[in-house]
Amino acid sequence: MTSAHITRAAGRRDARPRELRNGLEPAGRPIRALKGVVLLAACLVVILPFVAVIATSLADQVQINLAGGYVLWPEHPTLDAYRAIFAGGVVSRALFVSLGVTVVGTLLSLTCTTLLAYSLSRPGSFGSRPLLLLVLFTLLFSPGMIPSYLIVKQLGLLESYWSLILPVLINGFNVIVVRSFFLDLPRDLLDSARIDGAGEFQVLRRVVLPLSKAVLAVVGLFYAVSYWNSFFSAMLYLNDSANWPLQLVLRTYVVDNATMGVDNTALTGELPPPQQALQMAVLVISLVPILIVYPFLQRHFAKGILIGAVKG
Repeated sequence: MTSAHITRAAGRRDARPRELRNGLEPAGRPIRALKGVVLLAACLVVILPFVAVIATSLADQVQINLAGGYVLWPEHPTLDAYRAIFAGGVVSRALFVSLGVTVVGTLLSLTCTTLLAYSLSRPGSFGSRPLLLLVLFTLLFSPGMIPSYLIVKQLGLLESYWSLILPVLINGFNVIVVRSFFLDLPRDLLDSARIDGAGEFQVLRRVVLPLSKAVLAVVGLFYAVSYWNSFFSAMLYLNDSANWPLQLVLRTYVVDNATMGVDNTALTGELPPPQQALQMAVLVISLVPILIVYPFLQRHFAKGILIGAVKG
């Protein structure tokens, strides 16, 4: 058999469906159609609540009454709910408070988590075993609400934004995840940096951190979402409503049906916006920052979330 015949035979083998080349039978059209229907239904289940929230925030009272509370497509969309909320000033201030707490808290938590995880991943570091046991202990037992409040009060952190950051500065699960990633880094690479005269901080800054973008992006997203969605700590430690973060203001709108900070004089129409539209508008405002940040971290998220799941 000549080389031309061998080439044509190899081409015919490669032209087979991928399922056959992998030893699997190709799925028939009914199966593919069923998969498409199931996937479409799952997408609708996820997307429709977001559409309903945005549409209801843009609807007026008549449309909300006709739709029974939630609107899927506003016939006459209006921004009166957003104008009333931002004109009052309470939501605007709460938005900046949440942004500040989230940014500062995430940076501090990432820094402390990285330093602690790196020290626990280095063999022979002083006190690494007791510290690791202490971190694992926090995964099994929580301090409770009353002891946490007493400690925050004893430290003089009441009515301070630090009460929203310092008690939850380090998460034990995130420390374990980052430590596992550091343990999987090539030991020869770190030893070669030390032979060249680099200290531990230089090894961490110049070698470890550039290789740890995926895990730091995932842990940073976990911390950011935790700080952004937290409202219970603010409800415990902040009595002045002017210092409340956005999530606690959102709770007063949704749970207590309050309209704090709404300025109806800023509206172009005569009637104030409905309560449902105000609630959905605040909810949309609380979702936008996370939706903006996530696409930039998504490419690291899929890789970092599997850290520790596969060995070897």
